[in-house]
Amino acid sequence: MKPIRHLRWYIGGLFFLSTVINYIDRQTLSVLAPYLKTQFAWTNADFALIVISFRVAYAVGQTGAGQVIDRVGTRTGLSLGVAFYSTAAMLTSLACGLRSFCFFRFLLGAGEAANWPGATKGVSEWFPRRETGWAVALFDSGSSIGGAVAPVLVLWIFHTFGGWQPAFIITGTLGFAWLLLFRWFYRSPETHPRLSAEERAYILADRPAPQADAGAGPAHRIPVRTLLRLPQTWGVIIAKTLSDPVWFFITDWFAIFLVSRGFRLESSLFAFWVPFLAADAGNFLAGGVSSTLIKRGWAVGTARKTVIVVCALGMTLIAAAAYVSSLWWITAFFAVSTLCYAALSTMVLNLPADIYPSHSVASVSGMSGTGAGIGTIVATYLTGVVADRYSFEPILVVASLVPLVAAAAVLGLVRNRRETRGMLNEI
Repeated sequence: MKPIRHLRWYIGGLFFLSTVINYIDRQTLSVLAPYLKTQFAWTNADFALIVISFRVAYAVGQTGAGQVIDRVGTRTGLSLGVAFYSTAAMLTSLACGLRSFCFFRFLLGAGEAANWPGATKGVSEWFPRRETGWAVALFDSGSSIGGAVAPVLVLWIFHTFGGWQPAFIITGTLGFAWLLLFRWFYRSPETHPRLSAEERAYILADRPAPQADAGAGPAHRIPVRTLLRLPQTWGVIIAKTLSDPVWFFITDWFAIFLVSRGFRLESSLFAFWVPFLAADAGNFLAGGVSSTLIKRGWAVGTARKTVIVVCALGMTLIAAAAYVSSLWWITAFFAVSTLCYAALSTMVLNLPADIYPSHSVASVSGMSGTGAGIGTIVATYLTGVVADRYSFEPILVVASLVPLVAAAAVLGLVRNRRETRGMLNEI
């Protein structure tokens, strides 16, 4: 077969599409939340329980998914995850009350947990370190695009078909379409028939060791207990645990927040688009800045940490949205915050690939995802309680401060690859 030029970026595009679909399925409930709350007479605390059901499965599932993907490989692991969560998304159309919504969202979270560990591992296999910033930005930007597309698509389905059930069915089918494309096109760089010899050499030159087969990890993986003895593992986990809840507040609660401030959902769609598109820009800004700094001679870790610190400071602007009444200003403050969050998140997602051997990347990424899930569960519960009893103002103030702690954890705990290898040898 004739080689495809720059094939690695087509592979990166597959991870991007997977993330887009992942977020469309996830956001379907959030977009419909104001209507479902009215139909089923849910309070904010009730809605928080549904979100928490997703987060519990998502939190536990990421560590499990990371281990499974490191064992069976990117191709098989991601295929199983997407098939599972697409089925769960479609089954949500059968929900008839609070408990059944909680059950189906739990299933969705269990399946969606595979996306980030799998995509992170795929990037570590298909891209040299000098390009992983761009590659992670590409697939992680799918969350922003999916979040921006979901309100338009879901509201169109809702109004066209006259009910919420078709929205879950139609969006759920997207994952199966992606799955057919992925199974047909994806292979590891060692075995892909459309990869040129030159590009294969370019990709593998930056690897500490070759993989054994089509996406499967080497026989000797680093045990989780060993990884947890490294301070850099905890730096990554803490950073995700503290920063991700800010993003998930926006994805899960933004529609309810806008309605609580007196805005009609259909007339404020731009308020959805702008923060998500700003986050998309943040993904690529972080990848571009860090890659440029590395090319200019900066150490990889220094480049990543510089972006993380600057963006943690930028995320503090989310608190200002609590004290303005204009939809334009609310949107602007959320947009700056999501841009900075996405840039910070892109750098944190790069850290496992930067400092760990390839066969442990998905495991560390999965553990950080579990930490993020636990942090988000706590934040979601508190959001429901505080929003019902008080308002969203104290929530936004706290959300502006926790990213600073996340940045401090990265600065204090994360070490480079050479130091990681030394610690592993000592252990």
